[in-house]
Amino acid sequence: MAVGTNTSRRQLSALAVGIPLVLLAFAGFIIWVFPPLFDRFWGTACSVTDTWLVCSGFLQRGFTAGILIGITAPIVGTYLVNRQMALIGEALAHTAFGGVAIGLFIGAAVPRFDYPLLFALVAAAVAALGMQYVAVKTDGYADIPIAIMLTGGFAVGIAVISYGVVFSATVESYLFGDILFVPFENVQLMVALTMLVLVTVALTHKQLLLITFDREAARLARINVWFYDTLLIVLTALVVVAAMQILGAILVAGMLVIPVAAAMQLTTGFNRGLIMSVLLGQVAVFGGIFLSYYWNVATGAMIIIVAIVLYIWSVLGEPIW
Repeated sequence: MAVGTNTSRRQLSALAVGIPLVLLAFAGFIIWVFPPLFDRFWGTACSVTDTWLVCSGFLQRGFTAGILIGITAPIVGTYLVNRQMALIGEALAHTAFGGVAIGLFIGAAVPRFDYPLLFALVAAAVAALGMQYVAVKTDGYADIPIAIMLTGGFAVGIAVISYGVVFSATVESYLFGDILFVPFENVQLMVALTMLVLVTVALTHKQLLLITFDREAARLARINVWFYDTLLIVLTALVVVAAMQILGAILVAGMLVIPVAAAMQLTTGFNRGLIMSVLLGQVAVFGGIFLSYYWNVATGAMIIIVAIVLYIWSVLGEPIW
């Protein structure tokens, strides 16, 4: 037991020291390295293909953001779905929408505070920690607190919107999303989030896996279950907020759940399911973007519809890996 305790403490200490350094490295990469890489990659792709779908700036940003969401959402969603926490993403998305509405309201009154995604992040983080508190107090994620968060966050957003400030068009972009009109700053945000999720999961995969399938064994091994529970739910909040303006608050939870549910039908192991869910997420993103362009329908909705079609196909088929 002492060995397990010391190991867990060393891991937590390493995280405490390493995370700030990693964040600094992320910031340098996002600010100075990523923009020229983005321009070089899409410039080369445009010169090779010479098609409007590849050469258009807003489609380049949309494809990049979609690819990154197709990575981060299924990775985090794999742990959520296997822990029967699928509704957590939906509740956080609705709470984040309330934060967006508050941010837009304050930004309309004080322009220098016009950062709705920052308010959304604060609201989602508070909601995530609140759900974690409920989990500790009730020894599980009960349906009632989740339903209260889900409807309460949306109610706050609607109440703020109805107060009288005119920003309905902006609100709709967060409510329904539009992957084809993503600003480059949001693409940078998604790159930072993707790197953060990948590094965090790589460092904590064993602990997250153990608390997902055998929480009692994790406690006996002196793993800080509360810490890793909180880490997972905060990662979920970050994914939800970053993807809101792309898929919208209504649809963002779909990318956390549907590709994972399909992958579980097609694979026979957790790690295989995690990899497959990312692959299916990419199929949903690319298929959704192309079909939305040719059929002239909403891109976010089309991505989710393609994901649902993949899930139906997986249910009708047999495991392939």
